[in-house]
Amino acid sequence: MKDDILHRLCETLEQRKQADPGESYTAGLFRSGPDSILQKIGEEATETIIAAKSGDEAALLHEIADLWFHTLVLLKFQGLDAEPVLAELARRFGLSGLEEKARRGEGHSRLSGNVLNKPLDSGLRRNDGGGKD
Repeated sequence: MKDDILHRLCETLEQRKQADPGESYTAGLFRSGPDSILQKIGEEATETIIAAKSGDEAALLHEIADLWFHTLVLLKFQGLDAEPVLAELARRFGLSGLEEKARRGEGHSRLSGNVLNKPLDSGLRRNDGGGKD
């Protein structure tokens, strides 16, 4: 990733994984675990929808920034960063949406229906360079 805000944000998130939760919202989110991170993503997605429906452009931009931020927190919690997502977007660039879905298998998600029956943290891994808290 080139030196842009997304790259800088990913670097900062990596640092926050080891920070004091009493001094960093993000450190507290990492410490609280996957259910809290996923809940925040759900909240921010809902707030994004509400902002979009309201027609308030400033609110929409604010909520999308919140949603992106919390999705990056999830990626970092999983030991990933934005680079694989950007690579996936680059792979899809130039394909029609219909063609891309057909390549995935007739428009179905990569996730099986069984994933919805698992506890929220069962498929998540924590990769912070150390053991669990």
